[in-house]
Amino acid sequence: YIDGIELSSIYGRFQVDSRIYYNVRAMFLAAEMDGINLSMVSAFRDVDLQTRNFNNKKNYYIGLGYSEEDAYAKTATIIAVPGTSEHHTGLALDILTPSYTSLTAGFDQTKAYAWLVEHCAEYGFILRYPEGKEGVTGMSYEPWHFRYVGVEAAQKIMGAGITLEEY
Repeated sequence: YIDGIELSSIYGRFQVDSRIYYNVRAMFLAAEMDGINLSMVSAFRDVDLQTRNFNNKKNYYIGLGYSEEDAYAKTATIIAVPGTSEHHTGLALDILTPSYTSLTAGFDQTKAYAWLVEHCAEYGFILRYPEGKEGVTGMSYEPWHFRYVGVEAAQKIMGAGITLEEY
């Protein structure tokens, strides 16, 4: 989390770092012009919201019989530990489509996902947690999670098929 970050409201109930507002709008508009409807499902999250999300998932695993320690470890591969989430920066977006509204790997079978992977770098975004890179990122595959890194870095990262960590 960057203390004092300037946030701008976007698409009603979401906020992003003000520095990326126009990149987000331009990307969503370009997708729409190509016949792709994107839906933002998450952007900036404060630590309190991240803590609630994390604890809810951890408690879910405890309810399945995991120990507290194992539930925490499993949750940490799916939801960033509060205080460490990219969503705290206002630079991360979770994007789906009105016809696919589940944060599941099946999103990668949609036209929206294909469009995002092909075009996100033009607007400074990368697919943050690609499939097969879980050992590098420490997070599970998330085809809906895109992170702003700037156009030049995004084009290098996406062009090389690497992660932010590898870059």
